[in-house]
Amino acid sequence: MPSITPSLWFDDNLEEAAAFYTSIFPNSSVEKLNRYTEAGPGTPGEVVSASFVLDGNRFVGINGGPQFAFTEAVSFLVRCVDQKEVDYYWNRLVDGGEESQCGWLKDRFGLSWQIVPDRLYELLDDPDPARATAATKAMLGMRKIVIAELEAAVRGS
Repeated sequence: MPSITPSLWFDDNLEEAAAFYTSIFPNSSVEKLNRYTEAGPGTPGEVVSASFVLDGNRFVGINGGPQFAFTEAVSFLVRCVDQKEVDYYWNRLVDGGEESQCGWLKDRFGLSWQIVPDRLYELLDDPDPARATAATKAMLGMRKIVIAELEAAVRGS
């Protein structure tokens, strides 16, 4: 069976991005940095492409220039077991980036992430429609997902 590997297009900061991401996720490493040679077309020694692993998931990247930018149309979902994990990933990935809503953020490279606790899915799937609706409304008012606030909203429904 073939494997599927996300391929990310960076302007000229792929090496920095790979180091940033691998510093955040466990079981991660930069596998290979491919550099331009004297044959070009870029400056010899500068990174043109790379492969890296984030918590066992392989990614590749290219320094392709400014022609294309990341958009929210593609994001990476990080499912977290508890608030401690949500806080860990949120705080590190948003550093130098920007918060959005409903657990979404853009990191300093413009890549979108969704940092979502498993508890959110449990509350959204509650068989009681009033409780599920309360969880949805609470989530829609949040930037970073806060489990205690979700549960308080559901209790108040």
